[in-house]
Amino acid sequence: MAIPESMTSWDVAVVGEIYADHVFTGFARWPGPGEEVLAEHYVRELGGGCVNTACGLSRLGRRVRLVGLIGDADFDWFESRLGDFGVGMGGIRLGAEATGITVSVSTRDDRSFFTWPGANKGLADLLDDSAVLADLLAARHVHFAMPLPRHIAAELLPKLRKAGRTTSLDVGYSPEWLTDPRHLETCREIDYLLPNRKEAALLCGEDDPDAYAAWAWAEGLPRAVLKLGAEGALVVDADGVSRIAAPRVDALDTTGAGDAFDAGLIDALLDEAPFGRCVERACVCGALCTTAAGALRALPDSLQLRTLREQTYGP
Repeated sequence: MAIPESMTSWDVAVVGEIYADHVFTGFARWPGPGEEVLAEHYVRELGGGCVNTACGLSRLGRRVRLVGLIGDADFDWFESRLGDFGVGMGGIRLGAEATGITVSVSTRDDRSFFTWPGANKGLADLLDDSAVLADLLAARHVHFAMPLPRHIAAELLPKLRKAGRTTSLDVGYSPEWLTDPRHLETCREIDYLLPNRKEAALLCGEDDPDAYAAWAWAEGLPRAVLKLGAEGALVVDADGVSRIAAPRVDALDTTGAGDAFDAGLIDALLDEAPFGRCVERACVCGALCTTAAGALRALPDSLQLRTLREQTYGP
């Protein structure tokens, strides 16, 4: 059920882990043990899936509430940088530890991450806060960019559904969560589960998109999306299984592309677009995000999104 905007404060509440990213790009190859290779580019940037998706949605004109934890020393930096995207600090709390850190090492084809969670260790407790629940209930859609603990999901998702809020979940690469059968119920309860290929392989036990589609059907996921990077996306819904090709772009850095994909999908869902069109918009956002170093620099606005979508898929 669509929720009228007049009944909500936000289009989307985005909840999850927040990091300070150190992004190294332009490596010709991955180093062997004990070897050193030089990066062509380096950028320090706000990071974490929830930041990337929140900024992507705000760039597309959505009213966004970002919910998460950072360290006190980074407050001014976050406030200034998020302000560049029109995202406020009202949903961000100060954690007991410093802001989490991620080092992203990216080639043109793939990337790897080295992470210290920092303040994010308190995220599960934060979701028990009544003020945070109020933030989530004040949004039309709630996106979780985190491995959502089962006890939190069991408590929170029914409340959101009862209030008519739609939900999405991007766990990220979290093997413990993805292989734990306790979380299958969360996969069924969430409206849109958004794994990439590596994450889907952990869910279904096979590195094969068709196997994931079969798993999604068997587990009763009403609408499933599989992010396939430069190959686009696989869609499972009432019409069966289909593939959406990705636009062709000159990719520089894939950091944050999956989070930008999430933003494009949610933006289209809020417009109540047909599901296939939603995934097309998601693929465009993901592709455009790869055209600059870091996850935030190439997030598209609505005009850029519409132009490339029409060039790729037609009017």
